[in-house]
Amino acid sequence: MNEMQALDAFASLSQETRLRIVRLLVIAGPDGMPAGAVGDAMGASSSRISFHLSHLERAGLIQSRREARSIIYSAVYPALSGLIEFLMRDCCQGRCDPADTKCAPETCSV
Repeated sequence: MNEMQALDAFASLSQETRLRIVRLLVIAGPDGMPAGAVGDAMGASSSRISFHLSHLERAGLIQSRREARSIIYSAVYPALSGLIEFLMRDCCQGRCDPADTKCAPETCSV
C-alpha cells in the first residue's frame, strides 16, 4: 500500500458509521452481508447506508457482489492488512517482521 492509498483508507475510516461498517464486515467474514442487513445493524436508512458503503468501496476497503437480487458486501482483508502493514513498515528500522506478533520496538535490538 502506498501513501495515497493509506490516506484514502484513513479518510474513509475517519467517519464513525464507516468504521463500524468495516468492523461489522470483518466479523461477518468472507461471506459478507447483504446491504439491507448492514443497514439494519447500523440503524441507517438504505440511502444513507448506500452512501457509506460506496465510500468504503471506492477506498478499496470493502467489495460488493450480486447474489440474485441482493448486493453482498464483504471486507477486503488484504487491503485492511495492507493498511496495518503500512503503519508498521518501519517498525524496529526493518530489524523484524511487523507481521510477527512478537515484533515491537521494545523487543527488537535497535
